Amino acid sequence: MFENKYSKFLTVLIIIIVVALVGLIGYLIYDYFREVNVDANASNALKEWESNIDTSDKEQATANFNFGDSDLSGTSTATITQYEGYNVMGKIAIPKTNIEYPILEKVTKRSIEIAIAILYTTGDGLNQPGNTVLVGHNYRNGTFFSDNYKLSNGDIIKITDNSGTTINYEIYDMFETTPEDTEFMTRDTEGRREISLSTCTDDVQQRLIVLAREKQ
Repeated sequence: MFENKYSKFLTVLIIIIVVALVGLIGYLIYDYFREVNVDANASNALKEWESNIDTSDKEQATANFNFGDSDLSGTSTATITQYEGYNVMGKIAIPKTNIEYPILEKVTKRSIEIAIAILYTTGDGLNQPGNTVLVGHNYRNGTFFSDNYKLSNGDIIKITDNSGTTINYEIYDMFETTPEDTEFMTRDTEGRREISLSTCTDDVQQRLIVLAREKQ
């Protein structure tokens, strides 16, 4: 009788292990194809965006974009690209973590599932004086801001706006804080161009904040 109970226990245990393994493998396959699909869609959106911006003179473009509007002023003209119904405001590239994604106009549940998005700005948008906060998910798989923890002071973040102008921002501080902390968003940049990157820590309890200013 004891052997019979032991045999049943082993059978149940093996079934549980097999089901758990199948579930884990299924999740890993799903996550892999989701990552590939997200990156492919984002890449296609960037190609469309790049074909729409005026890149005839990146060095001289004024990049006077009125944040929140759909008009560009200054010497550059462009057609606003849309990605799943969101205006593409520019592109972020981080050489250290090997990412390149569209920057969308606002943070929603969906916008940060497909790209990086603008949460807040004290200026007039990308590459304008003031601080602009960009939010990206940490999926712990290399996409979006998953590898921001690998960054360090001195690393470069490249932001290209809708005029085709690219500004290199140099990281000068990184820290973890609570989801409720907004002091870093409204900081006085003394007229300089700065950006802040925000993402969840791996345990989702805190926020990893990266501060960077225009490299001189």
